[in-house]
Amino acid sequence: MSQTPTPKQALILWCLLGKHGSALQSEVVPKVDAADRRALVSGRYLSEEKQGRSIRLTVTDGGWNWAGQHLRDPLPASFRVLQDWLERIDRHLATTGETLAGLIGTPATPEPRPAESPSAVSLPAKPTRSRTAKAAPPGSAKPRKLTKKQVRARIEAAYLALTDGQKAQAVRLSALRAHLSELDRATVDAGLAAILAGDPTARLSQLSDPKSLSADEREAAFSPAGEPFHILWIQS
Repeated sequence: MSQTPTPKQALILWCLLGKHGSALQSEVVPKVDAADRRALVSGRYLSEEKQGRSIRLTVTDGGWNWAGQHLRDPLPASFRVLQDWLERIDRHLATTGETLAGLIGTPATPEPRPAESPSAVSLPAKPTRSRTAKAAPPGSAKPRKLTKKQVRARIEAAYLALTDGQKAQAVRLSALRAHLSELDRATVDAGLAAILAGDPTARLSQLSDPKSLSADEREAAFSPAGEPFHILWIQS
């Protein structure tokens, strides 16, 4: 990398890492000056992309690596509390062997709430054996159908969990489906179909050597028109 971040630029990186590594520039506090943004992008600590009228800033692999090795680097004097916490985190990582990416984790995706059973609100209670009737088992209610955006978010969360928070890595669909085992195949396939239709940040690819495919990977392949795809990539 061409330069070491200044204390203020390091603070910008830590603000973004606190948001799992990516956020709109307008969401970062303190305000990101254009000069600092350009310096971090040219130093390959950040990438930037236009998102509507805003700019999305994303910590690159180089930025993550820098952060894991520089938790004790100085920050602006007014952020002494954060400096103290980063030093505690540094000691924790050194003691446990855990990585910074593992500690920060991936964004949590809210689980869909089960839909309310119509019979629970429309039917009166039976007059006989009402005190001895068994309660419905947990999870028996039919879950609400996820939107396309929610499915895409679940796929990306699973992808990042499998790559330890890194993008631009190959993830086999067999591993992805196993991580999304709580979703039915049709739901995952719908999300993969949306990616194949033209997602600018993700793509599907194939394993050209049939001998490298296990039975599980053949089963997990996404084959919308008879052409199987086995690998998912999500870009930074």
